[in-house]
Amino acid sequence: MNALFIVLGSILAVVSIAIIVVIILQEGNQQGLGVVTGAADSYFSKNKARSIDAFLSRWTKVFAAIFVAFVIALNVLSFLQDKGVIGK
Repeated sequence: MNALFIVLGSILAVVSIAIIVVIILQEGNQQGLGVVTGAADSYFSKNKARSIDAFLSRWTKVFAAIFVAFVIALNVLSFLQDKGVIGK
């Protein structure tokens, strides 16, 4: 059973790092600063939101769902192991 915990824990660590990277790559919502520099409504900024930001946002949700699933799985397995339902 320890091998399963090691595998799930390793996958959880990789997914955690992936969430961090995807979140760091996203741009902030600083729309007010574009008005000062005159770049608020450029064509590039409107289409960029559809492509890169939408892609990163989608993958953030996917990695977050995987993260939650693995955390729940590890906690359930740990609980079942403590109760003696599954072998140690």
